[in-house]
Amino acid sequence: MSADETTQTHLDAPPGEEASSALYAGDERVLPLDTRRVLVQLLSGPSVDARRHSRLWPVLARDEAVLRSRLAELFLDLVIDHEQQIAFTRQADVGDLDAPILLRRMPLTFVDSVVLLFLRHRLTQADAHGERAVVDAGEIEEHLVLYERAANTDHAGFQRRVQASIEKMKKNNILQRIRGSENRFEISPTLKLLFSADEVQALTRQYQAMVEGVADRVAADPDGEEESE
Repeated sequence: MSADETTQTHLDAPPGEEASSALYAGDERVLPLDTRRVLVQLLSGPSVDARRHSRLWPVLARDEAVLRSRLAELFLDLVIDHEQQIAFTRQADVGDLDAPILLRRMPLTFVDSVVLLFLRHRLTQADAHGERAVVDAGEIEEHLVLYERAANTDHAGFQRRVQASIEKMKKNNILQRIRGSENRFEISPTLKLLFSADEVQALTRQYQAMVEGVADRVAADPDGEEESE
């Protein structure tokens, strides 16, 4: 390749992106390999964080503008918390534009939302003390007992739903199992970015009112039975 051809190749690359060597047949040689790895991790999810992805995080910081541009082409936003050193993607707010949805959605049941709220509170408490947010399955189950009547189901059925919710949190990496332990998990810092302080307060008030309403009904009719699903 001549010097003129080399210059033209770099000029053809998008702003902020330098052409790299082709990695395979048909590769257009725009993004370097390490930047592509970050992009793939962001798309496959759930996040890139400095502790678990020590090699990817510096690349993300270096190529943030390029990554934002590439993700925007897919109708996605790049969300970065530089203090916590964690990043993830979410669907961009495109207004009335009929844009395709790329990211998979995680539908939430009542139990799921209560579990997420509990984990979010634990994450806030851990941050306030400068500690890792660690929780075990038993603590989650104990907390959910408060909402069992509000869920309007039998005890065995409720326990199955709690276990299914914990499995869902593990599958989506919101709960990350601590090495050497089957039932202890670290809560992913991404949860702090997914729920704002205002949203946490609103959900807390809603669920407290729900529990208090059930307690009032039980007090008024202690021999009554909740209908099961």
